[in-house]
Amino acid sequence: MTAAAPPAVPDRDERLTPASPLRKLLARPELGSVVGAAAVFLFFAVVADGFLRAASFGTVLYAASTIGIMAVPVALLMIGGEFDLSAGVLVTTAALVSSMVSYQLTANAWVGVAVSLLVSLGVGCFNGFVLTRTRLPSFIVTLGTFLMLTGLNLGLTKLVSGTVSTKTIADMEGFDSARALFASETTVGGATLKVTILWWLGLVAVATWILLRTRFGNWIFAVGGNADAARAVGVPVHRTKTLLYMGVGFCAWVSGQHLLFSYDVVQSGEGVGNELIYIIAAVIGGCLITGGYGSAVGAAVGAFIFGMTSKGIVYAEWNPDWFKFFLGAMLLLATLLNAWVRKRAEATS
Repeated sequence: MTAAAPPAVPDRDERLTPASPLRKLLARPELGSVVGAAAVFLFFAVVADGFLRAASFGTVLYAASTIGIMAVPVALLMIGGEFDLSAGVLVTTAALVSSMVSYQLTANAWVGVAVSLLVSLGVGCFNGFVLTRTRLPSFIVTLGTFLMLTGLNLGLTKLVSGTVSTKTIADMEGFDSARALFASETTVGGATLKVTILWWLGLVAVATWILLRTRFGNWIFAVGGNADAARAVGVPVHRTKTLLYMGVGFCAWVSGQHLLFSYDVVQSGEGVGNELIYIIAAVIGGCLITGGYGSAVGAAVGAFIFGMTSKGIVYAEWNPDWFKFFLGAMLLLATLLNAWVRKRAEATS
């Protein structure tokens, strides 16, 4: 008589293994940026006398929101494995189109706003279409768009208005209502809060919901992790990337309308270089340059670090010429911190 073989133990799906709170915390992409934000806040709270005032808080939030509105879609695009070097100039393009259409053709600010939205989404669609159809790197495609938009902004503005800036549209029909939507402000507890803060927080909430709660969010992570594997399981890679570029176009439209309705006029040379700030904010927030990893909340925290640093230097009465040095140091430290956090998360898994 032979002994009966022990019953086979079924393999346990590792995805069903309960995770400890520490492991969940270390796995969050934005953990490194939150630690960095706390360090920057404490630093300027100590060295800058006016940093903790309510008025200063409103100024910091406003600076963070103008970056954060664009950093959110740029972060989603990076999670999807792509870049957009035309994002900064597209903001100016959106403002110029809105202003010139309103002034030259209709005398109604809302018509210009609507046309500007179509143009911004069209530029995003163009980037996505060229990228997916030609398979060229996004660096090349969006660099070409960046140069074309830079030339169009300057050339068309001088051709239409005769100068490098647009005409004022402050006396046009619809200006006040558009300004209320894109550039209004209110005072709470001594702090002046711009409406861009609401736009920023709303976009972060929507982007987080898309990433974590929708099928499209799964597609974004899939195409950023491995586009060929995603395509093999039925993910519409071309459509996903094109929609991500159109998301950048939509947020550039929002930022452009804020720029226009805050100052009435727009300089055609603005926006150059801002695309790098949006990308850096996303990287500081935990987005991988290689794609497939990151969060919208992290990009928001990265923008908040930018806001605190840019205004903290002013409140500390330092020479603003050093801002770029601090920017580079933050980028390097944030990247190293995020890499360390990921290694810790992998070690505890």
